Parts: sequence; C-alpha cells; structure tokens
Amino acid sequence: QVFGLPAVVAINRFVSDTDAELQMIRDACGRFGVRVALSEVWAKGGAGGEELAREVLRIIQEGRKDFRFAYESSLPLAEKIGAIAQKVYGAEGVDFAPAAAKELQRLTELGYGDLPVCMAKTQYSLSDDAAKLGAPSGFRITVRKVKVSAGAGFVVALTGDIMTMPGLPKVPAAENIDVDENGRITGLF
Repeated sequence: QVFGLPAVVAINRFVSDTDAELQMIRDACGRFGVRVALSEVWAKGGAGGEELAREVLRIIQEGRKDFRFAYESSLPLAEKIGAIAQKVYGAEGVDFAPAAAKELQRLTELGYGDLPVCMAKTQYSLSDDAAKLGAPSGFRITVRKVKVSAGAGFVVALTGDIMTMPGLPKVPAAENIDVDENGRITGLF
C-alpha cells in the first residue's frame, strides 16, 4: 500500500497446513483489504498455481496505475533509508553506526547521493533483529555499513547480522554437477 499498488498475498500451502490456519491468513488479509489466493504449487505443480495466477491477472486487468516510491529520489541517502525503515518496515527510526554515517557522506560527495537504496536485512523480521520474528513494534533499525553497487545503480544499506551473497568464481562448482544414465548425481560436494 505504501507503493500505491494492489497486492495479492499468496498462501503457499503445504500438506501440513490446516484449514483453520488458511482461514486465519484470509481473515487477517481481509481486515486490511488485501486479496488472497491459494498457491498449492508445492503439491500440485503448475495446476496448483492457477488460483494465484487468475488473481494476479485480474488485478492487472483492473489497470490501477497509482505507483509511487517510498521516498523522493532527491532526498539524501540517510533520509531514503529512514523512509524505507519507517514506511515499509514500520520502524520508529534509523540509527547509523559511525562508519555507515561516514560512508554515506563520502558516497554523496562522490556523486552517488541520487541513487536509490537497497536494504540488506534479515528475512525473519521487519526489524534488523532475526530474533524478533515477524512484524514487531517499537523498534529502530541500525545501519552498520553502506556500500555502493555502482554498476547496478544503487546504494546498499546493511543492517543487523547480514551477509550479502558472495560472487561466483570463474568456474562455479555447478559446472561439475552431472547426472548419469542411472539417475545418479555426481559433483555436488
């Protein structure tokens, strides 16, 4: 809703999910006016994704075009990070480690201040603390480090105990994986 776009919550159903759990999700989403569609791709393959696909197509055909960013591109980097933290994650604010604050200033001086921001944080919580599961309240996000991804065209704000994906070597291990005529897989480890 922050971005002005309609959304569909995909309930990724597993065989162990109960009807009561599914209804709880539907009810919670209904209170916020958010559409819900069941996705049973795990158990039924492509056929299990038809309800979700139909709902997404329905929203597209409605043609709402109210998209907006969470922040104005002209804002300083620290304010962009603050807007994401507050509007998207529900944080009360942002604290910057001294090294992060210094790097934000340096990146701005180098001409990267107008770039958009990508947040790197735990997937377990809207906070930067993986132990605070889900959507806690009354938290602040700490940005411990920032870096520029100049080629991609954005600044990355690293929060909490997060590790970004490492780059691949010249010859990735995947090139050594094979399946023989008997279905035996080799080269995994």
